[in-house]
Amino acid sequence: MGNRGRVTFAKRQREIARQERAREKSAKRVERKTTKVKVERHAGDDPDIAGIVPGPQPLPYELTEEDLREDAADEGDGDESENEGPGR
Repeated sequence: MGNRGRVTFAKRQREIARQERAREKSAKRVERKTTKVKVERHAGDDPDIAGIVPGPQPLPYELTEEDLREDAADEGDGDESENEGPGR
């Protein structure tokens, strides 16, 4: 039974050390909370989404009539040959 006392004592020391670390962490949390800089924000204005308009967005560049014709021609040209495989 002599060993049991040493183990219990060591366990108690570890528990006391754990509690002390928990107290230190708690004190640091309180200190950070009191020294934290508070940013005042208005309830309706979120700076991350200010100026964003819901719905379809405008193109980042203007398409010309020539660009639109080229896109339409590209879509119509290769469809038949791509669907047919070799030997068909």
